[in-house]
Amino acid sequence: MKGFDPKFTDFPDYIIRITKEIWEDRGIETLNRYYAPDIPVRTPMGVSIGNQPVIAATMATCHEFPNRQIYTEDVIWSQDETGHYLSSHRLTTTSTHLRAGLFGPASGKSFRVNVIADCAARENAIDDEWLVRDYGGIVRQLGFETRPFTQALIAAEGGPEQAKKPFTPEIDVPGPYKGRGNDNEWGQRYADSLKRIMDADFNHVLTEYDRGVMGFYPGAQSVVSREEVNGFWLGLRSSFPSATFTIHHQIGMDGDMLSPRAAIRWSLDGVHDGWGTFGRPTGARVHVMGMSHAEFGPWGLRREWALYDEVAVWKQILMQSGEI
Repeated sequence: MKGFDPKFTDFPDYIIRITKEIWEDRGIETLNRYYAPDIPVRTPMGVSIGNQPVIAATMATCHEFPNRQIYTEDVIWSQDETGHYLSSHRLTTTSTHLRAGLFGPASGKSFRVNVIADCAARENAIDDEWLVRDYGGIVRQLGFETRPFTQALIAAEGGPEQAKKPFTPEIDVPGPYKGRGNDNEWGQRYADSLKRIMDADFNHVLTEYDRGVMGFYPGAQSVVSREEVNGFWLGLRSSFPSATFTIHHQIGMDGDMLSPRAAIRWSLDGVHDGWGTFGRPTGARVHVMGMSHAEFGPWGLRREWALYDEVAVWKQILMQSGEI
C-alpha cells in the first residue's frame, strides 16, 4: 500500500492493528499520527473536527470503561481511483461500567454491542470518518431506557435550546474522501434490497432473505427469521413513512474465505410522521444515519447487521417536541 507503513500487510490489517494499538494497548497518543489533524468525524450525535477531540473522547471512554475490548468481525473495503481507501469496519465491543462518567456513577454492569465505522485512509492516516455505535444497546444494558435517558441527557446539556444538536446534513462538513464505493454485484444486490424495503416492499424480505436469516439491530437486538427481520425494518420505516431514503456509499466483496458480503451507508431524512418504533408521531424533523452489513448464501441474504443510534433519533424528536 503506497504511503503506508510496511508493517501492515494489507488495508484490513492496518485497520485491525491500529484499532488494537489505540484501544487495548492504550496507545492513545498514536491518534496524533493515525488520525489526520483536521479529520472530520461524523456520528449520529454530531460532527467533530480534528484528532484532538478523538483523543479526548477515547480517554474518557477508557476511564469509564477500563476493560473495554474490541473484536473485529469484518472489514469490508474498497479503493477509489485516487488511491483513497475506505474500510467499513464492523466490530463487537464489550466493557464493564467501572468508573463514573457519561453514564453516571459506576454500576458494575457490562455490555456487548456492535459498532460500524467507515474510515477513509491514505498515506498511513485516517482522514475522514463516519461511525455508528449501538448507543441504545449500551443504555439498555446499563439499566436505563432510551427515551428517559435521552430526556435526562438533554436536561444535563442545558435543555432543548442549549443541548448539542445531533447530526443533520446541514451541519455536515466536506471531507477529503469523495469515493462512493465500488460496483461489485453484491453491493448492488444489497442496495437494491434496501431500496425495495424502503419503498414498502416488505414482501421482499419474506421471499429473498434466507428463511433462517439472523439479524443484529439497535438495542442489542438479535433476531432469527424473515418475519422478525421484517418487523425491524417495518418499525423503522413506519416511524418516518415520508422520509427520503438515500444510499451514500456501497461496497460489495466476494472472497477472503468469507461469504459474499456488502456494506451500505444510508440515511432517512424527513419528518417523524408515523406510528412505529418511535411511538406517537410528533412532526419533528429527523435525520437517521444508518449503516448496514449483509452476508449472502445459497438461499439468499443470510445475516444482516443494521445500525442507527436510537438516542440520537430520540434526541431530535424530544428537542423539538419539548417533552423533557
